[in-house]
Amino acid sequence: MKKIVYLLEYPIDLPGGAQMSTLSVCDGLASDKEKRYEPVVICPKLLTHKAEDYRFRILEYEMGEKRAVNLIYRLKAFRRYIKQEKPDLIHIEMSESLITYGFMRKSFRNIPYIYTDRGLLYGYRKRSRIFMDPVLKDARMLVTTTEYNKGLWTEGSDIRPISSIPNTISTKYFGEYDPAKRKEHERIVIGLAGRICVEKDWPFACDFIDALAASGLQFDVDIVLSTFERGDDEQVEEIIGRLKKAVGEEHLRARFDLSQAEMSDYYYGVDIFLMTSRFESFGKAAVEAMSRKCAVVSTAVGGLPEVIGTEDDLYDKVNINKGIERIRSLASDRDLLEEQREYFYHRYLDNYTEERYVERHIRLYDEFAG
Repeated sequence: MKKIVYLLEYPIDLPGGAQMSTLSVCDGLASDKEKRYEPVVICPKLLTHKAEDYRFRILEYEMGEKRAVNLIYRLKAFRRYIKQEKPDLIHIEMSESLITYGFMRKSFRNIPYIYTDRGLLYGYRKRSRIFMDPVLKDARMLVTTTEYNKGLWTEGSDIRPISSIPNTISTKYFGEYDPAKRKEHERIVIGLAGRICVEKDWPFACDFIDALAASGLQFDVDIVLSTFERGDDEQVEEIIGRLKKAVGEEHLRARFDLSQAEMSDYYYGVDIFLMTSRFESFGKAAVEAMSRKCAVVSTAVGGLPEVIGTEDDLYDKVNINKGIERIRSLASDRDLLEEQREYFYHRYLDNYTEERYVERHIRLYDEFAG
């Protein structure tokens, strides 16, 4: 059995795209009947779980409050654990971990390593690229989560080779579809979900709902918001106030800080999931909605056009009328809505399941660690 070591700068039980994706592939490898690879995660001390809660090994290290202190902790931990584990391949899942490993990579010349970029090339600062690019040039492979980002790296850098493995969502929470949980409504239900951040552009989401209500469509809104930082509560209050004014308090349902299991159930009650992001590297929320047979209407930004797959369900913020008209047509034609639900569900099954995700990683590992 070959051993893969994964490097993270955040605890794997802290909600986040890189952590959840790492969890998915490690769970898949641990349950692989052929037992081809043993996954070992190196990350800061877990927040709410114990290492023995997982089906694979986790090696923890201290994490401080200052960036410089964290760098020292990571350097010592990575060096100690890599020497201890002697892996056949190192998979780096986060940018700070990549930079950290760069300082010691010459000490482990015989161990190949790969890096997965879960953002977009233009999301990195020039200062970060100064540290990242030399490390990437020594890597065996740069992996992106979309063909779109692969193209950005191909055109904007001399890093090679580059491959693309689409992201996934958790089978533990978004596994088999349960038709008994699907809720049907007389009034169409528009879903919105995400954390309070600039990328999600909640003021624009309110503008869109205002315009949709002004178009004469009768609908309900079901929104899930997650808060993390100071000032988030004030933004939540403003968002909820605007939505109540647009659709009426009786037609708005607002929920906060739901777990992954609760989010899985939430999507069953949504007819059309609306994405209003100004930036998305991949768009996991869209895939979560697809897995629960929601139609998805989205801004055409970042990796979302690749995930959505149809021009009809994409719009831009300069001309939101296309998005408004798409939702109106879906709401007025239930056969069309059902057709779109099935389209998105099968797109999820064909491209974004955890099983497909693990299969693609095993093929990648076979190339460099096999």
